[in-house]
Amino acid sequence: MLEELESYVKAGRIASTVRKSIRGIVREGGSILKLCEDIENTIRSLGGEPAFPCNVGVNYVAAHYTSPINDESIIPPNSIVKVDFGVHVNGCIADTAITINFNPELNFLVEAVEEALERAIESIKPGVKYSDIGSIVENTVRRYGCKPIRNLCGHSMDRYQIHAGVSIPNIHSINLGRFGVDGVYAIEPFTTVQNADGEVVDGPPGNIYRLLKLKPPRSSLARNLFELIKSKCYTLPFTPRWFIKALSNRDFNEAFKSLIGSKHVLSYPILIEKSKMPIAQAEHTVVISNGNVVVTTK
Repeated sequence: MLEELESYVKAGRIASTVRKSIRGIVREGGSILKLCEDIENTIRSLGGEPAFPCNVGVNYVAAHYTSPINDESIIPPNSIVKVDFGVHVNGCIADTAITINFNPELNFLVEAVEEALERAIESIKPGVKYSDIGSIVENTVRRYGCKPIRNLCGHSMDRYQIHAGVSIPNIHSINLGRFGVDGVYAIEPFTTVQNADGEVVDGPPGNIYRLLKLKPPRSSLARNLFELIKSKCYTLPFTPRWFIKALSNRDFNEAFKSLIGSKHVLSYPILIEKSKMPIAQAEHTVVISNGNVVVTTK
C-alpha cells in the first residue's frame, strides 16, 4: 500500500498544480480544444498521465464533453464552465474539478458547490455513512437556494478504475455503506438553480471512450490500434484525438469504427441537465490510508 499511496499522493500533487492554473487559462472566446490539450499536456509535463480526457462542461452540460479532433468550439460569453480532469501515476488516480463562472448572476451556484465540497470533506472519516455526505451536500446547497443534481454522485476509485463500485450521493438517501480505514474517493457535488429539474440525461456521444474488452480483435488494423490504446490507457477513458496521429486518417477511422462495431470500445454520452439549466461542480480526491484522511488534490 505504501507504493500505491506514494503514487496517489504524486498524482494529487500534479492535479493540484494544474487545478491552480485553470483560472488563468479559461477565458471567454477561448478555444475548448486548446484548453483540453493544454491541461492534458501540462499533466504529462509534470510526470503524470491524464486519467481521462479533460472534460469541459459549458452551462447545462454537466460532464463527458471533451473536444474532438479539429474542434472549433469556444467558451461562450457570460457562461459557467466546469473543468474536470484526472491524473494517474501507475494507475493511481487523482480526480478534481473546478467551475469558472463568467456570469455574475450565477456566482451563488459556485459558492454553494464549493462550500458543499468543503463541508463534505471535513466530515469524512472511517465509519461515516456515505448517506451522511449526501445529506451535508444537499443541506448546504439548499441554503443557497440551489438544487443538487440528484443522479450525479461521487465515487470510489481503484487502480485504473475511475468508478470502482461505490457511489457517494449528493442528496439525502438511504445508503448503508460507510467509509473504511482504506479507500480512494472522488467527492463531487453538482448544483443547479432552484427551478431546474435537478437531473441529468444522456445527450449525444462526447468524444470519450474506454476499452470494454481486453481480448484483441481479429482485424489486424483494429488490433494495432487496440494494442496502442491498451498500452497507453488500459481500462481508463480516452479520446480519439490522442491516437489519431498513430495511423493515417483513413486507417484510423476504419480501425476505430471496427473497434466500436466489435464492442471492444464503449462510448460515454454527454450528460446534460434535463431542463437545460446551468450547473456548477467542485471536486477533490480523498485518500484514506490506515484511517488517515488526506485530500490529495488541494
